[in-house]
Parts: sequence; C-alpha cells; structure tokens
Amino acid sequence: MTATERETGKPVRTDVDAAFRGSATYRSLGEQQLSPAEERFEKGRRTVGLFLAPVVSVVFALLPLDLPNDQQLLAAILLGVIVLWITEPVPIPIGGLIGVGAIVVLGVVPAADALAPFGSTTVFTFIGAFILAAAMLKHGVARRFAMFILGLKWVGTSTARVIIAFGLITALLSAFVSNTATVAMLLPTAIGILSVIAKLLQDKGLVKADFDPLRLRVGVALMLMLAYGASVGGLLTPVGTPPNLIGRGLIEEATGERIGFLQWMLMALPICALMFVALVFVLLILNKPEIRRIEGVAEYIQEERAQLGPFSKAERNTLIAFAVTVALWIFPGVIALGAGTESDLYETISGRLNEGIVAVLGASLLYLLPTDWKRREFTLNWSDAAQIDWGTVLLFGTGIIFGSLLADTGLAETIGNSSADWLGLTNVFAITIFAVILAIIISETTSNTASAAVVVPIIIPVAVAAGVDPFVPALAATFAASFGFMLPVSTPQNAIVYGSGVVPITKMIRSGVSFDVLGALLIVVLLPPLISLVLR
Repeated sequence: MTATERETGKPVRTDVDAAFRGSATYRSLGEQQLSPAEERFEKGRRTVGLFLAPVVSVVFALLPLDLPNDQQLLAAILLGVIVLWITEPVPIPIGGLIGVGAIVVLGVVPAADALAPFGSTTVFTFIGAFILAAAMLKHGVARRFAMFILGLKWVGTSTARVIIAFGLITALLSAFVSNTATVAMLLPTAIGILSVIAKLLQDKGLVKADFDPLRLRVGVALMLMLAYGASVGGLLTPVGTPPNLIGRGLIEEATGERIGFLQWMLMALPICALMFVALVFVLLILNKPEIRRIEGVAEYIQEERAQLGPFSKAERNTLIAFAVTVALWIFPGVIALGAGTESDLYETISGRLNEGIVAVLGASLLYLLPTDWKRREFTLNWSDAAQIDWGTVLLFGTGIIFGSLLADTGLAETIGNSSADWLGLTNVFAITIFAVILAIIISETTSNTASAAVVVPIIIPVAVAAGVDPFVPALAATFAASFGFMLPVSTPQNAIVYGSGVVPITKMIRSGVSFDVLGALLIVVLLPPLISLVLR
C-alpha cells in the first residue's frame, strides 16, 4: 500500500485502472457507441431491409410460377420475413409477427390455424426457463457460482487455468441462463482480473511504460473465452439457447420425434466437451498470454466473494426451484433408460411431466417460496417476469408457425424437391454438411435464433425430397445455428466483449474463423454416431 493509500484508506487508481474504467466495459450497453463506419453500415443495412423486404415479397408473389396460390404467397411472405430478420430494420420478433399478420390478411390460412402453434409446449418451456434464469441473476446465485469456481485451488496463479476456469464458468451457466445475460454479468469480473494482470505486467517491466492495457493478448483470450464459452455451453441443454428449442420444436413438428431433456444432454455433452477443448487450444495458441503466472488474482477473488456475504433466503429459494425443475426435466429420461421409451411407465411419466408444464411449475415456485412471510414477500414478483426476453418467445412462436405452414401447404415438399435436384444432394452426409455450412454462414450475419428459424425449415424438406431421414441434418443445423464467432454482429455476447475495447476486430475474425471450422467438423463427425447411440 502506498503512502497516499495509507493516509486516505482508499486505493489510488493507477493508469491501468483508469484505462479500464474509461473503456466501454464500465458503461451500460445502451451507452456504448459504435464507430462511424459501424454506424454507417448498420444504418445502410436497416434502410435497405426496410424497402427490400416488401419488394422481394411483392415481386415473388407476382412471378408466373407453376405453384398453387397458397404456396406462392407463403413463399413470398417468408422471403420478406427472412430479409427482415437478416437486415433488422425492425426488431427480429416484430419481423416474424408482420409475417404472421400477412399470412392471415392475404388468405393463406385462417387466423386460428396460423396462431395455433403458439400453444406449443416449447413456448412454455421458454417462459419458465427465462423466469428461473431471471431469479438466478437477480439474487446473485449465478455470480456466487462464478466466484466459487474461480476461488478453487486448482485455478491458482496460472494465467491459462484462470482463462480455462472462466470458460468453464461461462459454459456451465449458459447451459441454463441466457448467454447474453451470463456474459454481461461476468464481464466486470473479467475486466477486474485483466486489470490485475495488466498492473503486474507493468510492475515487472514486461511491457513498455506507455503500453495500452486494452490491447493485451491475454485480454483477447479472456474476453473471447467469455463470449465463445457461452455459445458452447448453450448447446448442452435444450433450454441453453433459443436455437436449441426452436430447432427441436421444428424437428418434432416435421418428424413427430421428440428429444428428451436428458437425451439431449447425453448427446450434446461429448460435443460440448470437445468443442471446449478446441476453444482452449484456439484461443491460447492464437492469443498466447504475455505472462504465465499471476499474483493478486486470488486476493481479488476473495474480496469479491466476501462482498457476496452469506447465502440469502432468496438465493436458497432460487436453488430449490431450479433443482426441482431440472430434476423433473431429467426424470422421464431416467425412466426411459431403465424401462425403455416404449413402456407404459415412460409414456405416463413423460406425458405428465411435460417439459413446458414442468418449466412453468418450477417458475411458479419462485412466487410461492417466501423471503419474508410476515410481509408476504416472495422470491420474485411479477415485474421480474415482465422483464424476461419476451421477444425470443414471440420469435419462437412465429418460427414454428412458418415451419408448420411449410408442411401444411406442401411448400416444404416443393422446396425440398427443387433444392435436392438443383444442389445434387442425395445422401445424409452431404445434406448434413450443407446444413452446417448454411447455418454458420447465416448465423454470422444475423442472430443465432433467426438462423435456426430460417435454416431448419429449409433443411427438413431438402432431406425428405432426397429420401433420407431429416433428423440428423436438421439437428446438425440446430447446433450450427449457435455458431457465430467471427463478427461482433454475430451474437450479442460477441458485441458485448467487442464493446469492451479489449478485442480488436481482426483478432475476433481470426479466432472466430478457426473455431467455426473446428466446430463444424466436430458436429459433422460426432453428431450422427451420438444420435444413433443415444436416441436410436
């Protein structure tokens, strides 16, 4: 401690501290500013989409095609919606709702038929999972878990182990909590660790006196681990990320085959584990840390844990609701392992413990478990639920609507036959590769959620037309839709870490491309045998 610190009782901010405090990291996301070039690109993209979407729809609807009227109108509307999703002149969920409105107004189907898929049980799984995640974030359960992992002895003073531990925390939390919320919550901790590393480098004379602490390789590795680790962890459970639920719902709609919660986890775990190993390899090779050992991180973590204090009643209630929900989600899968999926016991249990019903019942516990009974105060109030991501719920509903109508009108079969002939896709392996590449490309330019809603309904009819089971290609597209590692616009978590000022765009592109390629290979190679082993 310096003399000034002893006199004031407060630590003096170093130049390193000031650099991080002045970065975008310490401003709310709404206050972050895009560069002039980024602003011009965003403005142009949205302006083009605003006019291009209706033009595309009208032109396609008027083309003299040999299609039934309802199929041509549905295709025209869907093309316009896809343009809206990619260019985002309006929020993505609103783009979907505009399409649903157009379907009814133009007479493709009656309103009751168009809106029926909003009653899907997966919509309620979304809602319940989002409410549970909101409780974990509000009451600090997720942050306490992060501090616990970082405080483990094996993490120690190793730079590589700190980065790996941070990735594990992010991945595990993202399996149940929104990827974006996880990254936003952990970002201040990452910056705190990075400031400790930067100060240590400065004290040891390992960097020049005028170095920029926002341009350290170790900072790039730590921040990209935070962003990419969330995407990897989100694949682990059906509720880990919206594309999982969207893809699973569309697959069930098309094939009648549902993937249980436990089945999904057993199938996804090997892929996620190997993806995480690949992520560690890519980030530490391409962004080799300037220093191997860090002094001071353990003390920083201890201070952060001390601020959390003992477990509160709200935290305990949140853990109870979370544990009950996950246990009930997994229980039908346990029954299936013992009695088989064809048994009466499994059919009864899985029917009664429907995932959507379990999700809303688990979320309801948060409004029944009191934090102060005398005042009738409970773990959550309705204003907390009102703040969940209702836009994603709406987008899922509209995605299911389009997927259902593609099949009902026969447009899916028409698209599939034409695409299979044109692309020459005749076997499941070729279609799976095409599905993965298409999903990754689209996810780089628009949201992962929109990518799943666009790609999966295309892949299913292509596979059917080629005479192969659409299950594997559609699930591969679902997994690949969560890939978007190359650009800040690819995912919200990419945008958050890029907004910190720590990650240059060139390093994000280089690391993202490498991980895209490795991840795509893992999906294509591992997913088919895992589906055969776990689901078939």
